[in-house]
Amino acid sequence: MNGMRDPRVEKVVVNIGVGEAGERLAKAEKVLEMVTGQKPVQTISRTINRDLGIRKGMPIGCKVTLRGERAEDFVNRALHIRERRVPEYSFDKDGNMAFGISDYTDFEGMRYDPEIGIFGMDVNVVIKRGGSRVTRRLLLRRKVSNSHKVGREEAMDFMMERFGVEVIE
Repeated sequence: MNGMRDPRVEKVVVNIGVGEAGERLAKAEKVLEMVTGQKPVQTISRTINRDLGIRKGMPIGCKVTLRGERAEDFVNRALHIRERRVPEYSFDKDGNMAFGISDYTDFEGMRYDPEIGIFGMDVNVVIKRGGSRVTRRLLLRRKVSNSHKVGREEAMDFMMERFGVEVIE
C-alpha cells in the first residue's frame, strides 16, 4: 500500500471562547497553557455584536495549535475524558472531527483552582493525507483530487483504528 494514501492527524486546534477581554481571557490562556503545554494565541473578533458588547478587533478568546506527536498525545488524552465515545455528527464532510470538553479538571493531573474557575474547551482535529500541502504552497500550487481527500466515513474509520474511538449514532 502507498504511504501517501494513509490518513494522519495534521493538526489539533484547542480553543476557549470567552467573549470578552480582561481577567477571564487571561485565566482562559492560563488554562490552555496548563493543559497543552504551549503558549496560546488570542482570537480576535471579526464582526460587531452590539447585544453582546463585542467590537471588531476585540480579543474574545484564545487557541493553541498542536502538530505532530504533541497533537496525537493530546487527542488521546482528550478522548480518554470522553471515554473514547464521539457522536457521528462530530465529523464533517471533509474528514475533520470536533468535540467539546466541559471542564479542564477532567484532564489527568489537573486540579481545580478556585482563582481560575471552570473553563471548557473545543477540540478540533484535522485529518489529512500526505501531500495535501500542494494546495497551500507558493510555487506550483495545485488542486488535490477528490480521491485523495479524506472523507467523512474514512475519517471515522481512521479514528476507530488509530485511537479506538466508538462512533455513536
